[in-house]
Amino acid sequence: MHNPTNKCPKCSSVELGKGKMDNYARMSSVDRMNFGSAIEYIICTNCGYIIEGYVKKPEKFKR
Repeated sequence: MHNPTNKCPKCSSVELGKGKMDNYARMSSVDRMNFGSAIEYIICTNCGYIIEGYVKKPEKFKR
């Protein structure tokens, strides 16, 4: 189970936001052809530190 982050480990701010990369910034499987999944990030809106990143559709990477 995912444990949500609620504080920046770099500056201790609790001002966090969610973001994603634009255009073709996708994670793709290395062993099969698919269109991959968008990557989302939890970002500190105070210092800009990327706290965590994850694929939006992890089921695309199951064998």
